[in-house]
Parts: sequence; structure tokens; C-alpha cells
Amino acid sequence: MLFVILLFLIDILYSRIENKNVDLRPQDVVVVLKLLASGFNPWTYARLGQELAMSPSNAFTSVVRADAAHLLHAAAIHPANGRKARALLPEPNRSNLKEFLIHGVKYAFPVERGGPTRGVPTAEGTSPLSHHFPQSFPLPPVWPYAEGSIRGIAFSPLYRNVPAAALRDTKLHELLALVDAIREGRAREREIAIRELTSRIDSG
Repeated sequence: MLFVILLFLIDILYSRIENKNVDLRPQDVVVVLKLLASGFNPWTYARLGQELAMSPSNAFTSVVRADAAHLLHAAAIHPANGRKARALLPEPNRSNLKEFLIHGVKYAFPVERGGPTRGVPTAEGTSPLSHHFPQSFPLPPVWPYAEGSIRGIAFSPLYRNVPAAALRDTKLHELLALVDAIREGRAREREIAIRELTSRIDSG
């Protein structure tokens, strides 16, 4: 595992030297949002992967890509209860993240709509936007998920394991729902989603 990680870091280094484009993937955005939702937390890749229903190696590569795309800051040092300081995973670069989510994510990772299905509500179908648009649609947008409790219209998540991860973390669920409203929402929905998302990013 260590050898694979070293090879990956070497590849990233040469990619930067050669000024190659960063291959940012949608799950990388989910990882950054999880780090944002969790605040100042000494994560391990194993725990991060477990929380997001992905492998530790996938969590690691997502962090590396997000860092290369300048959506993360370099790892911080956190003194743990007076003990020896320990390195944290990189933390979100709030300014860059906000700019990308407001202006870029809907073009980089467009939404695919489907038919009626059971799943987990997103966008205007759940908090916080559902408080602004009560009963404004017959079937809410949902991420398809067999264990979901809501019937709605299929809305493609950023990453296939988003429904399971969101059900474990209310703050992450809200962030992902706001991003989905920006990815494909009406003008009024996008306006409120941007305001709500900006508030959460700036206050974190």
C-alpha cells in the first residue's frame, strides 16, 4: 500500500512539473465537502473512506487530486490535548471551493435526470431549501437508493455512494443538496442555494 501511494505521489509531482491538467473527479468534490462539514478533525484515510463508503486508497487519491486542483490547503498541524502535534488531512481552500461550486460544478459534473424512483431527497427536496419551497413540486428530486424512504424523480448524485454517506452526516447531506441545486436548479433555487452554501463555507 505504501509503495502504491509513493508511486502515485511521484506521478502527481511530475504532472505538476509538466503542467498537465488536473483530472478532477466528482467524488473528489464529495471528499472536500466531507472535510468541510467535519471541521477541524484529525482524519485518517481509513476513517474518511469508511464515512464516504469508499476505500482508503480512493479517499487518498481524491485528496491528492483535490489538492492539485487547489480545492484544499496543505495539511495543518494540530496539537492533540497537549500531546505531540499531529498532521491533519488537507483542509478546504474555502475561497477556491466557493468559486468552483458556484461557477464551475454545473459544467464539470452535469446532472442526469431519470424517472420516478425511491431514494434520498436532494436539492429543493430537502433541508435547507425545502423550507423555502414547501410543496412546490409533485415529486422531489432524489438520489436513487434502494434503502431510501422517499419516492421522487431520479437525480444523479456526484458519486454513486453519496446517498449512503449523506444519511450518515446531516451537514454533508445539506451541502450536497445545495450543490445539486446549483448543478441544476431554477434561477430562484440557485440564488438561495448559493446564499446558503456561501454562508456555510464562510462560517466553517
